[in-house]
Amino acid sequence: MNLSAKKILRLASSFTMGAIVLASNAAYAADADVAAALSHPDRPNQDADQDARRMPGEVLKFAGLQTGMDVLELEAGGGYYTEILSRAVGSNGSVILQHPPGLMGFVGDGIDIRTANNRLSNVEVSVTDFDALNAADNSVDIVTWIQGPHELGFAPDGNSLGDPAGAFREIARVLKPGGVLLASDHIAPDGAGLEAGNSLHRIEESLVTQMALEAGLSLAGTSDLLKNSDDPLSEGVFSPSIRGKTSQFISLYKKQ
Repeated sequence: MNLSAKKILRLASSFTMGAIVLASNAAYAADADVAAALSHPDRPNQDADQDARRMPGEVLKFAGLQTGMDVLELEAGGGYYTEILSRAVGSNGSVILQHPPGLMGFVGDGIDIRTANNRLSNVEVSVTDFDALNAADNSVDIVTWIQGPHELGFAPDGNSLGDPAGAFREIARVLKPGGVLLASDHIAPDGAGLEAGNSLHRIEESLVTQMALEAGLSLAGTSDLLKNSDDPLSEGVFSPSIRGKTSQFISLYKKQ
């Protein structure tokens, strides 16, 4: 087959433009450098002491975290993951550190210490219930909810932390199309229901999946990375016999 010089030039131009677009996308979509975040010299030593157990590098790789992403971290607690996420997404990314008002007493001044003097400059603190998230529609690449979905069954001092179905609708609302929810928690026995969030501080993976699907998300993957077959699942997570060794699910849900 013979091609004219003009057609060859058009094809060459097309391939060049395609290569430029691919190179640009590759630069934007680079995997987040979680290893550098973990070894950052300003990172608290007590955080690093938890890494072998919590495996943040592997967890965030499973989630597909990339530089420049906008992240909403539900129930950030004392900020262990906040510190990692902030540095991993870089200056072109952002993190909303969310924590419900009913659980602020459990973190003391931990959040203030993490964010004092603008040390994590791309982090915004948001104190809201789970069903009233402070983020715009279609604005977030990843929502993380690590060791937290069970709180939907917990009501400290009788105060709800958010309607369960409403919380997942909010997650779906703020995610960009193609965005994902990374959910991980201590596994509850089959049939335990939401009440296990109060009694054991655990939740069934199937229950989280059900609520995510009902909110319009789809299951994108699961991981056994943090599962422990020696956990009887019937002990509360603060029991000395199992604390720090619970079996935890990791699930990824996608917004179409």
